[in-house]
Amino acid sequence: MASNPLLLFAIFTVFAFSLFFSSSSRSLSDLSDPLPATAVFDVSASLKQAHEVLSFDPHTLKPFEDVEQSTFLNSSSSGSFSLPLYPRDALHKSNHEDYRSLVLSRLDRDDARVKSINTKLQLQLNNVKRSELRPVEIEIRPEDLSTPVISGASQGSGEYFSRIGVGNPAKLFSMVLDTGSDINWLQCEPCSDCYQQADPVFNPSSSTTYKPLACESQQCGKLEVSGCRGGKCIYQVSYGDGSYTVGDFVTETVSFGNSGSVNDVALGCGHDNEGLFVGSAGLLGLGGGSLSLPSQIKATSFSYCLVDRDSARSSTLEFNSARPRDSVTAPLLRSGNRDTFYYIGISGIGVGGQMLSIPPSLFQLDEAGNGGIIVDSGTAITRLQTQAYESLRDAFRKQAPNLPSASGVALFDTCYDLSSLSSVRVPTVSFHFSGGKELALPAKNYLIPVDSSGTYCFAFAPTSSSMSIIGNVQQQGTRVSFDMANSVVGFSPNKC
Repeated sequence: MASNPLLLFAIFTVFAFSLFFSSSSRSLSDLSDPLPATAVFDVSASLKQAHEVLSFDPHTLKPFEDVEQSTFLNSSSSGSFSLPLYPRDALHKSNHEDYRSLVLSRLDRDDARVKSINTKLQLQLNNVKRSELRPVEIEIRPEDLSTPVISGASQGSGEYFSRIGVGNPAKLFSMVLDTGSDINWLQCEPCSDCYQQADPVFNPSSSTTYKPLACESQQCGKLEVSGCRGGKCIYQVSYGDGSYTVGDFVTETVSFGNSGSVNDVALGCGHDNEGLFVGSAGLLGLGGGSLSLPSQIKATSFSYCLVDRDSARSSTLEFNSARPRDSVTAPLLRSGNRDTFYYIGISGIGVGGQMLSIPPSLFQLDEAGNGGIIVDSGTAITRLQTQAYESLRDAFRKQAPNLPSASGVALFDTCYDLSSLSSVRVPTVSFHFSGGKELALPAKNYLIPVDSSGTYCFAFAPTSSSMSIIGNVQQQGTRVSFDMANSVVGFSPNKC
């Protein structure tokens, strides 16, 4: 049968229109799908800072004492105290030849830190009873500690310090901040074994308020490990990574510059100390236990802002100051088995503006003290349970297919070569808290340089522990407020 031209034209027209509308329909549908949210990462600024940190000279800083006079808050009406807060290199000049070796040493210290926290947690969960040595007269030796003693002196020191006065008249000391510990201590003369510190070692005979605690004292009874010598309380603290301190448990006056002082604060006067504290005079325990500094000075809240570890800037550690109004809050949770750690309620993690399919149970703290996620000042890299970490990592990789990949470094398995870029857009990463609040992280808080030539790694890592940890790299540039009175933790970006 002969073809009908009009019929063929009509069939062709209908077919063409159907293709057009089908194609248009798919295009409109594709456009309706939300594009991944991105953040701009300034590669040039980050590399410039990495280059400069090795040549940074702590002696060029404004003297600590001068800074303190200008930064301490007036406590006459509010009861608030403020201390200056510094990154490690403001106190201890780096002796590393290149930035990569500096990063690797930081990661080694961080690995030891995480092992220490997990050891401490397991001792509590397993109800391992440490020997109560009172009131027998004993001589505590390092080999008596509950974990193997391995020198960590070559590892360096904690990453953040504050300056605090001890004794009367007050002498200023640089102390490591630690939200994962309760016991406050500093090195004391006479030293049987003291590591190198930036300040002169504290001499108890120079203070009129130095008082040894009796073995029967309430404070001595709260120590996890203690002994008795000549009727005086002896303390010992092991951090699970080989670091330890042993000495007299005493009370002293602790002062906060011209903003006030508190009498009779229990602290350790360490005569035998070794480990990851080189440069500092000791440690400020900011945990939730009864012997921590916040508990002893009856602070209802405290906050800090951690500046970038590679910067020469400083910030403040504050007690009883008002939480910033724009802070994103998360519920503050406490474990019945371990009151030291600050757990927070997290419902999930987002990448590119989309919540990941992570079971909420991975972040939940159960009645036995398993699981949960803590905020810790001493841990650098955020650790997540393996399932949660892999979900986060895979989502980031999927949404950043154009970033040139590089080989993994140390604990990092997701790294990129950004040496040819001055800036780049990367997927956003955010924490979602119970109650619906969201905290978006700056790109520099999850992509960090591991050398000075442009290799960057995704700054999260997996953990086999049931407990996850939000580390200080993710906290940098954010004022973190621990509001014990209202049981919340607030996060306020750009409040350093």
